[in-house]
Order: sequence, then structure tokens, then C-alpha cells
Amino acid sequence: MGRVLRVNLWSQKLYVEPLPPESVLRKWIGGRGLGVYLALKEIHPKADPFGPRNKIFIMTGPITGIAGVAEAGRWCSVTKSPLTDTVHDSQSGGKFGPELKFAGFDYIIVEDVSEKPVYLWIHDGKAELRDASHLWGKDVWSTTEMIQEELAAEIGRDEASKIKVAAIGPAGENLVRFAAIINDKSRAAGRGGHGAVLGSKKLKAIAVRGHMKPPIGNMEKFREVVKDVAMKHRTNPVTSEGLPKLGTAILVNIINKAGLFPTRNFRTGVFEGAEKISGETLAEKYLDRKKSIEESCWGCVITCARYSRVGKSPFSGEGGGPEYETIWAFGAQTGTDNLEAIIKANNLCNQLGLDTISMGHTIGTLMELVELGKVPKEKLRGLRVEWGSPDAIVELTWRTAYRSGIGDDLAEGSWRLANKYGAPEVSMTVRKQELPAYDPRGAQGHGLAYATSNRGGCHLRAYMISPEVLGVPTLVDRFETKGKAALVKEFQDVFAVIDSMVVCKFSSFAIWDQEYADIIAAVTGWDFTKDEVHRVGERIYNAERAFNVLSFGDGEEYDTLPKRLLEEPMPEGPSKGHVVRLHEMLPEYYKLRGWIKGRPTRAKLEELGLKWVADMLEEEGLLPG
Repeated sequence: MGRVLRVNLWSQKLYVEPLPPESVLRKWIGGRGLGVYLALKEIHPKADPFGPRNKIFIMTGPITGIAGVAEAGRWCSVTKSPLTDTVHDSQSGGKFGPELKFAGFDYIIVEDVSEKPVYLWIHDGKAELRDASHLWGKDVWSTTEMIQEELAAEIGRDEASKIKVAAIGPAGENLVRFAAIINDKSRAAGRGGHGAVLGSKKLKAIAVRGHMKPPIGNMEKFREVVKDVAMKHRTNPVTSEGLPKLGTAILVNIINKAGLFPTRNFRTGVFEGAEKISGETLAEKYLDRKKSIEESCWGCVITCARYSRVGKSPFSGEGGGPEYETIWAFGAQTGTDNLEAIIKANNLCNQLGLDTISMGHTIGTLMELVELGKVPKEKLRGLRVEWGSPDAIVELTWRTAYRSGIGDDLAEGSWRLANKYGAPEVSMTVRKQELPAYDPRGAQGHGLAYATSNRGGCHLRAYMISPEVLGVPTLVDRFETKGKAALVKEFQDVFAVIDSMVVCKFSSFAIWDQEYADIIAAVTGWDFTKDEVHRVGERIYNAERAFNVLSFGDGEEYDTLPKRLLEEPMPEGPSKGHVVRLHEMLPEYYKLRGWIKGRPTRAKLEELGLKWVADMLEEEGLLPG
């Protein structure tokens, strides 16, 4: 039986609680799913994300830390986002998640606000809050090293070196709306500002170390499932060849050649400098292959992690990454083809605690605003902010973390930045969250997935690039809208369960609903079916949408995309002439979801066992129909 740690920062008291009963766990699994359940139960939907009524849940899932299961080395954070006002989960890899499980807890509930900076130390079933005044203001890497050094005096240097730390940097302390929680120095629960929520609560870090072993419900079935899943990973070209060889950066040339590599703030989908910042170039010139293996997530069989070194000034340094999304955000999005500057900006984000996608994307927004003459020159303090400037992407990352000058505006994210300077149309966001590295004019289903993402602009609510571009599991016509609503819903529901198990979505290149059901059944001992995978995923997706409706009135008005993507045809390349035809897909999507104007109905919620959620909506007059 697992355990829960509840941390009240105001009273500085810690409570150990049992996991919810099986009747709850089977409906929500863990991770993202159980997180939204807890959010609906414990966070007032209209709570200020930076206020004491918001909570943050540090979650594992039933698969986290189970040796033998592919990609089981993950954890996630769930909170109300200061960037989007949505219920928001942010997933991270590395080794922190399993170590939390080994330390004796399945998840942590962090509530209220501390009067002074503190960090949480969890070890072999014990937990305590410690003063972190000396850590406040330190970057993530220094914080991690200082905590390990401090605890070495108590548990020995060798044991302390194995402590895993999730920490915030100056960006989180300064409430940058897209500040990240960084674990293992280079792994980020990046999107949505979870690091800023910890900063508002003055919780600097969580350090974990343990020796406990998660239980397995059905060992005989487990051995069969593990063997089957391992075979499918070994025989899939994406998980056995592409990702291990070049990491996620393998996508740079693939997506650019398809004409949907967003360039200069989504003005086009073709970047002339793609080869210079590609995964091939990264591997050839900057990759440390031995360190890359060490960077791999706990128990991973894919080993897509990268570790890069730049040996000369002005961008010298080393660290984990960069990933495909990061290369795009600081590269094509800003018109920059200097890979050394991109690596430097990535390392700064890991040190200062920033989401690389939102950071690079928002710099691109600023560059367009400057080009349009919307930003007074004095706000830039002499910095040359223009497309393709390697110095600008590095300097603006620093300024954002410390809210210095124009960095104070960048720290609010693209949507608020563009609105402040009178050009809201240049913000390429959904629900105020910056869109990632795929221009949906070249992939219609992906456009629908962006528009209906509950947490805001995101490629991982439904990665339609798999079927529309990569041909996994089968290739579909990326410019066709027919049938895309059903495909998007299926991906959204299954991905919700993947995020709740908690396992890596890269496993979905090799396995799908039946295998995930088999893994859950083997580990938990439940008689879990693939139909239940879809049912649980649908429940999670509806619960998230209901929270958002209660928070800010989410619905049809927000299920949209920036006008540029809906009205301005792609100007060049293989996707030339296309816009996202959202109006052709959205009505069918709502029909399949059982929603009216983007909101769940009582009938749908009760069908999913969410009568109590329907009652919450009805009490506020927010039920449709």
C-alpha cells in the first residue's frame, strides 16, 4: 500500500496519509489523472495561482520505478497554472520520480505558503522541512550541489551523491509565468509555470533518496508483458534506431522538409538554417556520447538523452540537451542558426529554471514586435533584438529570469507581452500557452489537437505528428480533415492514461492501448482492459475541461488558434497554400466528446461517473444545454 505526504508550508507540519482507495485509483490511475481529481477536490478553480489557496501535487504513478517496464522513470506536477489559469500537468523524466517512490511516497501534496524559504528532504519513509534561506537566489545547479553537500555530513558522501533533487531557480523565485521545476539538473517539468507556483510558496527544492521497492501485483503476468513490450521496442525503427541515434533532434530536418517547422514566429514553415541546427549537426560537433548515456532516464531502453559541450567563447559550456523543441524555440522561431548559442540558451534555462519552449517562443514574439515598431528602443537597453541574433537569445534569457528591463515583460509570456504592446495577433498561443515546434497548417489533425488542448498550446495532448507525418501507426493524409476528430480524441484519451501511469510518450511509437492495459493489469493486479484505458482517459479529459470551465469559463471561445494559422496560407514549401480548417473538424469533435459548445454535459459527466463534477458546474450555472 502506497503513502502520501501532505506538506502544509504555513504551519510547517507534515502529514503521512494513505493512498486513496482502489475505487478511486482505478478511475484515475495516478500522475496526471489522479492530479486533476485532487485539483477538483482541493483547489478552488478561481484560486489565484500564486496565492495560498492554490496547491501543487508532485505525482508519480503505479508504473514509476518498476524495473523492467520501458520508460518508467518519470513523474509529473499538477497545479493551477499561472500562465493559463487551467488545471495543468507538467511531465518530467530523469531519475527523480523513481527515487521519490523508493523514498517511500507515491505523491506529495504541497499546500499554503511558507514565511521563509524551505526545502523538503525525504528519505526512506521520513520527511522534514529544512531552512533554505541560504539557497534562495541560487541557480538550480548550485542548489542541487549545495543540498547534496549539506546532507553528505549526515548520510555520507557516497549516499548523498545519489540524492535526486528537483529545484527552482531565480525564474521560479521571481514568478516568471513559465518558470520550470528542474530535476537532475537538466530535466524539466517545464510548461505552465509550475516552478513559479513553488516560488510563490517559497519551496526551493525537494530532495529524495530511498531504498524501497515498489510492489508488483501479478508477477507471472508482469514477466510476460515486459517481454512482449521489450520486443516491440526493439523492432520499432523509431524506438530502436532513430531516437537512440539522434535523440528528439532527429525531427529538425524531418519537420523542416515537411514544411511545418515554424519559422520567425510562425510566418512560414521552412527554415533555411535547419541543417545547421539539426540533430545530425548536434551529434557530429557537440555531443558527448558517454555523458548522454549517463543522462538517460531511469530504466530507459530508448536512451534518447543528449549531453552537449561547447568549448569556445562566447557560448562555452556543457549540459543535458538540447531537445528538438528547444532547438526550434531558440532556433527557427527566432531565425537563429547558431547551434552554439542555442546550446548556451538551453543550459541557461536549466540553470535558471525556465521552460525552453515558452522562453524561445516568447523571444520570437518580441522580435516581431520590435520589427513592427511596437517596442520603444529604450526598453531594450541597447540590445540588438532582431531575427537571427545569437546574442539576443542568450541575453534575453538572463533578463527574463531576473525580470530585468524588457525581461519583466517577457516573463509574463507571449500572450501578455503581445497584448501589452498592442499587437495581440502576433501571439501564437492557445489558452495563453505558447505553441510548440509544429506549424499546424501542415498537419490538420495537429491543429485540432492544439485548439482543444486543456492545458493550452501543446503537442503532447495528442501527438498527431505520429500518424500525419511519421506514419505511426499508419500514415494518414495530413492535409485531410475528415476522420481527424476521432483520431485526435483517441490520442487525447490514451495519452491521458500514459501521463497517469506515469510513463514516457515515446513508448507510444511501439505500443498502444492493449499493451498499456496489460502493463497496468500486471503491476496493479487489476483486471484492466484496453476499453478501460479509453474510458479512464475520457474521464480525465472531461474532468480537466470541467475544471477549466469553473476557472475561467472555458469552452468553444477558447477552442481556437491564432488568426495567422486560420487565415494566412502557408507562403512556401510542401505545406504551401494551406491554413488550418478548424471549422471542418470541431463540430465532429464536440459530437464525439458529447460536449455542447466546448463544455461537458451532465449526461456525459454522469456517464463517466462524474455526477459530483456536474453538480459543481450546475451550481455555478455553467452546464451547457
